[in-house]
Amino acid sequence: MRLTLALCLVCASRVAAACGAPVCLVDPEALALTQVITFEETRASYGPGHAIPDVLALDGASFAERFAGQVLSANGNHDVVTGAVLPPLTLMPGAEGENLSVVYFGGNHVLNGYGVAGYPKRHAQGEGAIAVLFDVDQSALSFQLRGGEDGAATAVFYRRGGQEIMTVELPPVGEFAFGFLRATGEADIAGVLITNTDPEGLALDNLRFGKSPDLS
Repeated sequence: MRLTLALCLVCASRVAAACGAPVCLVDPEALALTQVITFEETRASYGPGHAIPDVLALDGASFAERFAGQVLSANGNHDVVTGAVLPPLTLMPGAEGENLSVVYFGGNHVLNGYGVAGYPKRHAQGEGAIAVLFDVDQSALSFQLRGGEDGAATAVFYRRGGQEIMTVELPPVGEFAFGFLRATGEADIAGVLITNTDPEGLALDNLRFGKSPDLS
C-alpha cells in the first residue's frame, strides 16, 4: 500500500515537472488526497434540485457562484466571469435563482451552478459558474464533472490574496474526473472557479483535496 502510494506520487510529480505550466492536468488516480466532498450529506431533490441561495459551507471547502471583485455576464445561457479578484479571496453567491442547487443525478447528489435564466428553468441548470474556496491552501486536487456532452469547461486557480495562478482549459467534458497538481509542489491553491459552455451544462461531484500522508 505504501509502495503503491509512493509510486503514484512520484509519477504525478514527474508529470507536473514536465508539463511546463504552473498547474498541471494529471491522472486523478495518481493523487494521494485525504479529503473528499461528495455532497451526499447535503439536501437534494430531483428536477431542478434543492436551491442554495447563499454560500454552501461544507467540511474543508465552501461553494458559491464567483469571488468578490469578479463581474458576471452571459454567453447565451452560460455564465461568463471576468474581472480581478479582490483580496482576500471571498465567495460571492449569485443573484436570486442564479446561485447553486444540489440535485439527484445518476443515484448521487451533485452540485449545479445556475445560469442567468434562473432557477428552476431547465436550460439554466448546470450553466452557472461554481466557485470553490478551500479552508486550507492546496497543492493538488481533483473533481468529477457530471452530465457533460463533449462541451468545454475551464478551471481558474487562485491564491488566497486573489492572484490568479493559472487558467486550465479542460478537454471535452463528459463523465470524467480531472486531477490538478502544482508543478512546484507549492500549497497555494486557495480557490477554483469552474465555468463551462457545455450544451447540457455540467455538475460538480467528488471534490478531492487534502495533504498527502507522510510516507516516511
